[in-house]
Amino acid sequence: MKKKKQKKPFLSPATKLGMIFLLIPVSITAYVLAFFAWKELQTLSIFEKLEQRKALAEIQQNFDIEIPEEYISVYVAAEEKYGVPWTLLAAHHRIETRFSTMKSLVSPAGAEGHMQFMPCTFVGWDHPTCSGLGKGDISSSELKNPATIKKYGGYGIDANGDGKADPYDIEDAVYSAANYLSKYGAASGDLKRAVFNYNHSDKYVEDVLYFYNLYNGFNTEIKEAVLPNT
Repeated sequence: MKKKKQKKPFLSPATKLGMIFLLIPVSITAYVLAFFAWKELQTLSIFEKLEQRKALAEIQQNFDIEIPEEYISVYVAAEEKYGVPWTLLAAHHRIETRFSTMKSLVSPAGAEGHMQFMPCTFVGWDHPTCSGLGKGDISSSELKNPATIKKYGGYGIDANGDGKADPYDIEDAVYSAANYLSKYGAASGDLKRAVFNYNHSDKYVEDVLYFYNLYNGFNTEIKEAVLPNT
């Protein structure tokens, strides 16, 4: 019986070794290119947004209720217009409606919307039906009408330019609160007086200022996380 001839290897050991040495620099080059490509991708907005959200989430661990990210830019814009610290607006929002998470945005006394305005304060105490606590007999169309608010000296603001000053619209509500607080001294630093006028209760003032000081301690970090270009 004839012995089978052993097949010669397709590549000799020396050739294989040479190819390995040739592939090493190619692999290193590919790795370096992939690394820099990944770094470049990380500069894109989607990655920046992820990093910002991560930073904000770490900050929010210090709070009993997270400040909704989408509201922060509204607070900051209101601060820029009225000079009222955005952290004070956030504190009011936290106390009034737990950042609008309450089932009803109408209080037993009749305060309405995200920031809990009494209708007479929103549309103006010169309205002929206003007295007492300020619920009045004000129709929805009157309450939201900027011309009516101007006529009766109210604090309601049409922040987004849609022709309505709506306490159930987050922008309008926050701007209206900033407008009110600025008129009572918050823009010039008299926060205690402004908060007391918003709600005549020492406990209310204490609660709002507690959250104001808490949020204000992370003011810069939050703005950098949510609004890095400010």
